Amino acid sequence: MRTRAEHPARRRVAITGLGLVTPLGVGIEPVWSRLVAGETGIGVIGRFDTADLPCRIAGLVPQGRYADGGFDEREWLPAKDSRKMDRFAKYAMAAATQALDDAGWQPDTDAQRERTGVLIGSGIGGLPGIAEAALALQAKGPRAISPFFIPSNLVNLAAGHVAIRHGLRGPTHAVATACASGAHALGDAARMIMLGDADVMVAGGAEAAVCRLGIAGFCAARALSTSFNDEPHAASRPWDARRDGFVMGEGSGIVVLEDYEHALRRGARIHAELIGYGLSGDGHHIAAPRADGDGAARAMSMAIERAGIEPAAIDYVNAHATSTHAGDEIELQAITRVFGAHATQGLSVSSTKGATGHLLGAAGSVEAIITILAMRAQTAPPTLNLHEPPQQYSDIDLVARSARSRPIRFALSNSFGFGGTNAALVFARPL
Repeated sequence: MRTRAEHPARRRVAITGLGLVTPLGVGIEPVWSRLVAGETGIGVIGRFDTADLPCRIAGLVPQGRYADGGFDEREWLPAKDSRKMDRFAKYAMAAATQALDDAGWQPDTDAQRERTGVLIGSGIGGLPGIAEAALALQAKGPRAISPFFIPSNLVNLAAGHVAIRHGLRGPTHAVATACASGAHALGDAARMIMLGDADVMVAGGAEAAVCRLGIAGFCAARALSTSFNDEPHAASRPWDARRDGFVMGEGSGIVVLEDYEHALRRGARIHAELIGYGLSGDGHHIAAPRADGDGAARAMSMAIERAGIEPAAIDYVNAHATSTHAGDEIELQAITRVFGAHATQGLSVSSTKGATGHLLGAAGSVEAIITILAMRAQTAPPTLNLHEPPQQYSDIDLVARSARSRPIRFALSNSFGFGGTNAALVFARPL
């Protein structure tokens, strides 16, 4: 066991593996190519009956072969394991396998396995499985409930299944902070590496809450878009004057985080370095952010300060902006507060939810990966459907409708959730 003196005060954290399951497709390359081409994964829901629902659209993961950018659970899971998992965990398994393969990290000694952990968050967990079981119980009685019902739907079982499948015996953890879950998972996992609790962490978020209960619940909260059922491609429109709510999406984003020196020693490819993590609470309202954007601003400021850079060093911000009336502009207010004149003099800000919808607990990790890919490609991805931005923020480059080539050395990704929970991550492009 390490003594207190032997624990490093702070170790650098590299990102060596990436994995994506999203409405735009499965795999890093198909998702990125469709994103920068201005395509969207939002469409009409065909998975269940929506005739009596105010919102009938969502961002669903496309089915098909992985080689074609689709998802087929048989390519990722044995049938006996698949029966024990809700969809969100299946997406996490696929994204985690991609990330580990991309990192080239398959620990094969007890020491390596014990120093490799898993931290995967979800905002809701197995909501479809819970809804289906409740209906089965009511219709058929308790004998209709599977013995796998409880473990299939627990939030932490995404991490558990990944750890079991790959034999990883380091910290196995989960976080559930609503729509900030994926970002908090990355930041918390990075801290575990910095403090010496692990050398490698498989981390991110997963969500698959698009079901009748999920849609009905968010509609009851008046959070979803209901005006674009006949134009699903136009429904998610961050900052646009016609926005009327977010569009639910599903999927998973998983990364392999690694002690920087550990990655160098084994000759790993380093996609990015996670250099700053900020988190805060609004202490204000269960759903609405503070009107002055204070919580978001403090999370961003903390992340930038921890990164050891000035706000003006940030080139690109992947915003949380979900296409809601209040939240979108409050985030721009917070960005203006944090970045000052730089907000209109060299900073690019975009929201990629027009392409993916809002992946709830997976949003933060999926968008963190998109931010890393933006640094790799030196390209800011577009904010789709943005035709009429808020007049008071018209001087901010919101990357409206088309991707833009530009230098990106440092980038920030925002995620905020119900309950007033905020997270911000700062990434550096490896030189």
